[in-house]
Amino acid sequence: MAYFQRHIDKVLLEWKNSKDRKPLLIRGARQVGKSSAVRKLGESFHYYAEINLEKQPSLKAFFTEDIDVKKTCENISTVIGIPIVPNKTLLFIDEIQSCQPAIMSLRYFKEDYPDLHVVAAGSLLEFTLEDIPSFAVGRIRSLYMYPFSFDEFLTAQGLKMQVEAKKQASPSSPLVEPLHRMMTEQLRTFLLVGGMPEAVSKWIENHNYAVCSQLHNDIMDTYRNDFGKYKKKVLPDLLKQVIHSVAIQIGDKFVFNQAAEGVRSPQVKDALRLLTLAGLITPVTHTAANGIPLGAEEDDRYAKYLFMDTGLLLSILNIPASDIMLASDTELVNNGAVAEVFAGLEIIKYKDCCKKACMYYWQRHAKNADAEIDYLEADGVTVLPIEVKAGTQGAMQSLYYFMRAKHLDHGIRTSLEGFGSFDYTDTQDNDATRHIDIYPLYALSNIGCLSAF
Repeated sequence: MAYFQRHIDKVLLEWKNSKDRKPLLIRGARQVGKSSAVRKLGESFHYYAEINLEKQPSLKAFFTEDIDVKKTCENISTVIGIPIVPNKTLLFIDEIQSCQPAIMSLRYFKEDYPDLHVVAAGSLLEFTLEDIPSFAVGRIRSLYMYPFSFDEFLTAQGLKMQVEAKKQASPSSPLVEPLHRMMTEQLRTFLLVGGMPEAVSKWIENHNYAVCSQLHNDIMDTYRNDFGKYKKKVLPDLLKQVIHSVAIQIGDKFVFNQAAEGVRSPQVKDALRLLTLAGLITPVTHTAANGIPLGAEEDDRYAKYLFMDTGLLLSILNIPASDIMLASDTELVNNGAVAEVFAGLEIIKYKDCCKKACMYYWQRHAKNADAEIDYLEADGVTVLPIEVKAGTQGAMQSLYYFMRAKHLDHGIRTSLEGFGSFDYTDTQDNDATRHIDIYPLYALSNIGCLSAF
């Protein structure tokens, strides 16, 4: 499978050239491209040494409690026949989750072999890390990786010039109409294909939605087969029920008693936690949002969940391609939750990959109140509300109410409209003037405080 440029490539090269370098641990769900990104980085080294502790279990013996990392590297070099030389070799330890002593050894590479470039990754790595108290704090750097973003999807298709043009656009300088229409059609395609690397590759190869859908089913089968590895206290059948319920309840506050008949909420909560650790879902937690940090006032009794990929989600829900391709722009954004999920996933993918992404929303809990803001982000020391909604100014009462209640003067609406902006006078707040910027869904990476790339 061909390698396509990823955002993380730039971060990996910066790490390679850093003088104060730490061993890297790349974290993320299975099949999002972690190993491929490391191999691509390996091409920039004189030597590239890769070991896989699941496929080569005998190598686990080199990782002991009283490890001498230089001697360990000599042993590995002898076995695989590749020189391991400081500043010339990239050592990649794949499937490191299968050997806890190997994970613990990473700290000693920083202390005893700082000139050697070391990267590790693994499937279901978070479960192993959860069992390691105070894991090498300050001695290891984590990078979080996700499926392709929309910008990566465009670049993979050879549309880098269009991506650059999009990045130059803004609410005050919108795209020309032909490019705007092209981007909206590409976004519809991306919703169906999704960002799993193999699906992207298949789409570029044959432009067949049916082939991508079958691949999505195969990927989900792989994830379901992993369920037996998660934790013994949560049965695989319950995990299957809960992940299906997440897909059905997408865009709404998750209701525990709808997840699995006759199963108590604590068991469902355990299943959600494990699916989150595996990277298959991401919680979007309610916060009072009275200031920064948003997590200071979170209330995890109220949470929505993002499914990791829109292509996988639509396949699980058996939504035909025609429902996405033929829907009007307004229908696609306002009916169903796929646009909201896409927006949330895009925000995650453009965040700083050195930090675990946390997502928040707000909902008014007063009786008979239905005000809700889809996403909240920090813009410096200010809360930035982001509403996924197509329509006119009059259809934005939730955003207006929230900005009034929190004394904010700037918000964002995102949909399939072009770039734009408007001011409105809040007659319920002493005629205060507030500003709304409109960003197309395809251009969330243009919002400065969201994008680290």
